[in-house]
Amino acid sequence: MVDARGYSCPIPVVMVQRAVKAENPDSLTVLVDEQVCVENVTRFANASGYKVTVTRDGEDYRMELKK
Repeated sequence: MVDARGYSCPIPVVMVQRAVKAENPDSLTVLVDEQVCVENVTRFANASGYKVTVTRDGEDYRMELKK
């Protein structure tokens, strides 16, 4: 899981990039707290071969990335 709440872009994208590069997971959960982070992480995830599901979790967003 990548908890990127409290960080502004591009930091959440960088955190996800590092997790994908280090672990090459089939699925990854990402927590962010800004809509722009959802959009940027989704763009990176799609380009990396992941499908993204986003759900609202209070004031945060839970993103599920799956290959």
